[in-house]
Amino acid sequence: MTLFKAACVQVNASNDMDTNIAKAGDMVREAAAQGAHLICLPENVAMMEFGGENVIAKSYPQAEHPGLSAFRDLAVETKSWILIGSLAVRLENGKVANRCFLLNDQGEIVGQYDKIHLFDVDLAGGESYRESNTFDGGDRAVLAQTPWGPLGMSICYDVRFPHLYRDYAQAGANIITVPAAFTKQTGEAHWKVLLRARAIETGCYVIAPGQCGEHKGGRQTYGHSLIINPWGEVLAEGADEPCVLIADIDVDAVAATRGKIPSLKHDRAYQLDRS
Repeated sequence: MTLFKAACVQVNASNDMDTNIAKAGDMVREAAAQGAHLICLPENVAMMEFGGENVIAKSYPQAEHPGLSAFRDLAVETKSWILIGSLAVRLENGKVANRCFLLNDQGEIVGQYDKIHLFDVDLAGGESYRESNTFDGGDRAVLAQTPWGPLGMSICYDVRFPHLYRDYAQAGANIITVPAAFTKQTGEAHWKVLLRARAIETGCYVIAPGQCGEHKGGRQTYGHSLIINPWGEVLAEGADEPCVLIADIDVDAVAATRGKIPSLKHDRAYQLDRS
């Protein structure tokens, strides 16, 4: 299958997991009704909690996570592939994995990815984040197999590390997913340009569903979910409110774009001169 419809589901998640899952589920059904075959949800789709201790308290082991169970059932119900942008999965060491799941239309897990790069930053105005206090970073990039070719999995802050996406493209990825809960401050400055750059550099489709609005603790996320083609053109963009975005994907455009600019084949070894 080379032609299909992809969807971004943009949400404003609270710290009430049952409500978040129900609202996201309704939006998945809406996307499926519009013909979407691959439906992508944002990071922390089941819960945007404030404070590391609260995140840990409301996390679940993978086998018991109500979000995973609900979205697996939803994939079967809608006969759609669903990317669960991420869930807080409790680990045996007491920390949490920020884990993304790709489900096929039978509700089976065909790929799972733990966010590699953790957001430990201090922003202007006193805004500060220390994900490493709560989360264990992953150490595996995941290229999942789909009916539309290989799909490279990533989450949010990963987008600032272009070598990850180049590795995916050189390994054969046609699609890259970047589910996110991007802060409003950094999103306004960098979100769109970073995602367009990742598409241009790799010749991949980029699908980036985001959180939007204000969450517990006063955190604000940027929204503006994006679907971008391999030439870097924006096919669909959200705004500041929850929404469902749909775009037509033509997988043949990946090879066509890379044929025009074959930079993925032009790596050369070099030395860094520090003199």
